[in-house]
Amino acid sequence: MDTITRIAATIAQDINATPKQVTSAVALLDEGATVPFIARYRKEVTGGLDDTQLRTLAERLTYLRELEQRRAAIAKEITSQGKMTDDLALSIHKAATKAELEDIYLPYKPKRRTKAMIARENGLEPLVDLILADRATDPEVHATGFITEAVPTTKDALNGARDILVEGLAENAGLLRELREFMKREAVISARVIEGKEAEGAKFADYFAHSEKWANVPSHRALAMLRGANEGFLTIDIAPDEEGAARAVSLIASELGVRAGTAGDKWLAGVAGWTWRVKLSMTMMLDLLGDMRGTAHEEAITVFARNLKDLLLAAPAGAKATIGLDPGIRTGVKVAAVDATGKVLDTATIYPFQPRLDVQGSQAVILALIAKYNVDLIAIGNGTASRETERLVADTLKRLPSSVKAPTKVVVSEAGASVYSASELAAREFPDLDVSLRGAVSIARRLQDPLAELVKIEPKAIGVGQYQHDVDQHKLAKSLEAVVEDAVNAVGVDLNTASAPLLAHVSGLGPVLAESIVAHRDSNGAFTSRKDLLKVARLGPKAYEQCAGFLRITNGKEPLDASSVHPEAYGVARKIVAACGRNVRSLMGDAQALRGLRAEDFVDETFGLPTVRDILAELEKPGRDPRPTFKTASFADGVEEITDLKPGMVLEGTVTNVAAFGAFVDIGVHQDGLVHVSQLADKFVKDPHEIVKAGDVVRVTVTEVDVPRKRIGLTMRKDGGASAKETRNERGQDRPRGHNGSKPRTQASPPKQAETGGLGAALLEAMRKK
Repeated sequence: MDTITRIAATIAQDINATPKQVTSAVALLDEGATVPFIARYRKEVTGGLDDTQLRTLAERLTYLRELEQRRAAIAKEITSQGKMTDDLALSIHKAATKAELEDIYLPYKPKRRTKAMIARENGLEPLVDLILADRATDPEVHATGFITEAVPTTKDALNGARDILVEGLAENAGLLRELREFMKREAVISARVIEGKEAEGAKFADYFAHSEKWANVPSHRALAMLRGANEGFLTIDIAPDEEGAARAVSLIASELGVRAGTAGDKWLAGVAGWTWRVKLSMTMMLDLLGDMRGTAHEEAITVFARNLKDLLLAAPAGAKATIGLDPGIRTGVKVAAVDATGKVLDTATIYPFQPRLDVQGSQAVILALIAKYNVDLIAIGNGTASRETERLVADTLKRLPSSVKAPTKVVVSEAGASVYSASELAAREFPDLDVSLRGAVSIARRLQDPLAELVKIEPKAIGVGQYQHDVDQHKLAKSLEAVVEDAVNAVGVDLNTASAPLLAHVSGLGPVLAESIVAHRDSNGAFTSRKDLLKVARLGPKAYEQCAGFLRITNGKEPLDASSVHPEAYGVARKIVAACGRNVRSLMGDAQALRGLRAEDFVDETFGLPTVRDILAELEKPGRDPRPTFKTASFADGVEEITDLKPGMVLEGTVTNVAAFGAFVDIGVHQDGLVHVSQLADKFVKDPHEIVKAGDVVRVTVTEVDVPRKRIGLTMRKDGGASAKETRNERGQDRPRGHNGSKPRTQASPPKQAETGGLGAALLEAMRKK
């Protein structure tokens, strides 16, 4: 089986596809096609692989190609040493992971001078062979024949023999694999506070004496313990209990062929114990710690990506004149009015709170802006003074004449607004606008169209993940960029109104071409046809192929330019139109006329059934937006602080974050409450994302309020959920620390473990280097 075939077969199994589908998709990716383009416009080629499958395919393709390169490099190196055998070549060929390959390569890897090397130089390898061959004779007796000037005593000789055996065991790929699997089943992870750090590291108090099975530790607890160790407050240990440690030693002894009774076997059993204590227990600990960290990072990144996707695809309020309010107390509330397209019309700063307490003046400013610009929406940032500002707006709207329709007020997440305000992009967009006022503009625009505004902010700054600063930053950035790209292309972009940051995420473009499109638009006016894109500097046929279907032109020369039908398939669309005896403009949106057609009648050599069906669906609902209908939560009057909450209260709120253990909900008290996974529904819920997503408006019942620890327990069960006590018992340790002050509720007392030493910042660093 050649390399390409092997990679295709492996990926096909991973994504539940056929090798032919994988090979076709790989060819498209290698030609420069993007995932959104392949998923939307090359269904016939890939057999209908969706964007999720294609993202996994692309990620696995990179890993497996690197694996094949490493496989070839290792085989070449071992061959150059003259040590390649048929069995070794077969082992290298069969290795399925980089870790397995490195285990096989370990004995052949160039290394610094070791104790085992010195022992061999001192002629002690025959002593090892003698002890292994003659178990009945005491190794001390064998050792007497190996005393030299370099090896003055029998103890030195036996220590050298032991060093040779330990190195061989530590480089035995089969033994390492067996021990690793054993440890994954049996190991316990323990965290303990470093003496004297109790007060300083109080936020990690729940891990001061914590232990649990390694195999069961969830990502949020793993990341919390790793953070505690990195910050110098905790030591971490991963080891089996005493019985498990004895079983690990027995596995090593079995590799030496130890049998009970003889003097040689007793000595070799001691070597097995030494190997575990001094060498392999630490190796296994670092391996499992690395695995735990990697898995925790992957899960955290997955949760972040899923929440980001939900936020980006949140319902837009639409093209309506909007006032954005960025709340503040001492520094005032920043105000920005924007028109339906997001263009800034006016700005101001009002001071309704202490120390100025200019309520009437502040209300006058808001009323004047509403009247002047016919405002439909008021977006209020959810940061400090959010509820006070919302109350100010509510009181202000009561002063409107009955003949004037009151704008709808909406509390909007302002996560990342300050980052955007101080960014180079914001400075270019608003060179004459004060930094503090840019945030108000961003808040207004993100209500109109969350996607168009949020793409301007680095995804990590949007704040819908946990421990995002602890995880692999390259992987996080890559994952979040993929989420943004998929979201932008799923919705589509108006070519004549989109900003450069939004256009940059369109399939086939990027920052440079996006800027070129905007520059061309500024110089030549609005695009009237998708074909005009080919007049943009540096935008060639390949980029045009990739981007055209995702860019929309309303009221242009070509009606199909307003749809997601790709220009390459306009011929098929026109055949469909001709079959109806209509023109394109009159047919688009006429579902009744289209339903009588058979997709099979329009299939040709180039475009198959999937594409024809997509075209029919698009003609039925041209330019449809996949995002949900806009709705907003209404916070309860009089409930503005955590101290206003009482168990039993039924409130409305917005889901801000979804994790494996539950969902956080903003109920308007400056502190998100947690709906534990067990409280999300009147049925068993395995994955909270099955029930809620970021941005959802939900009704919750307060079950618990802990003011000192800023902890709010909520339920979405119809019966009001369990009592606080029952909830705590049910949760066990599933509530993490790290989001809104929440933390684990209970701790297991640590069982006695085999001695392997604690892991603090120094060993974490060693693990990273490893």
